[in-house]
Amino acid sequence: MRASGTIIAVVSTLSLASAIPTVSLTKLAFRADPADDPRGSYTVSGLGARKQEVTGAGADTFALAVAMLETDDMSTTYAYGDNKQDDASNFGIFKQNWGMLRECCTQFQGQTEVEWNNGAVLNSDLNADIECLNECRLYYGVDKWFGGHRDGSTGLADPTLEVIVDYKAGIEWIQAQIEADPTGLTDDTRFWVQIQAI
Repeated sequence: MRASGTIIAVVSTLSLASAIPTVSLTKLAFRADPADDPRGSYTVSGLGARKQEVTGAGADTFALAVAMLETDDMSTTYAYGDNKQDDASNFGIFKQNWGMLRECCTQFQGQTEVEWNNGAVLNSDLNADIECLNECRLYYGVDKWFGGHRDGSTGLADPTLEVIVDYKAGIEWIQAQIEADPTGLTDDTRFWVQIQAI
């Protein structure tokens, strides 16, 4: 991944637009060389069937975009906890962190940080994973959800950080590509955006 501070070149006007500033998103707006564009698409065999499985379990295009950005095949085959522990550990196809899950998802509310392994159920229960994502978006609101999902307690405290603004714009761009053509919900195309590692 590139280490530059700003990675996204798109300012979306989707329903996810909010009070988060978008000034940083214009830094890559007009790339002279298309090869420099930090986003694109490619084919992943079997992804169309997976998209249908995920939407069949109740996911909307926002959820698809999050899952598509997090892993190539929208699966949970990544390292356990995403190689993290405690509140930083991630679970499910959306890589939801335990710190948020135990606050916003009914299934885990009231649990403690040391019970983080309980989140692993989301790796095998797609319906619960989607339900938690939906509950958490409602619980925190869009801006804070993006902040916490991208950068944990730091992002919850300040969802206007550049790494969060860029992540949000990346999700919005992927969602727009999925929605641009009805086949986006059923074909093997994975849309991607290069996001700064944190």
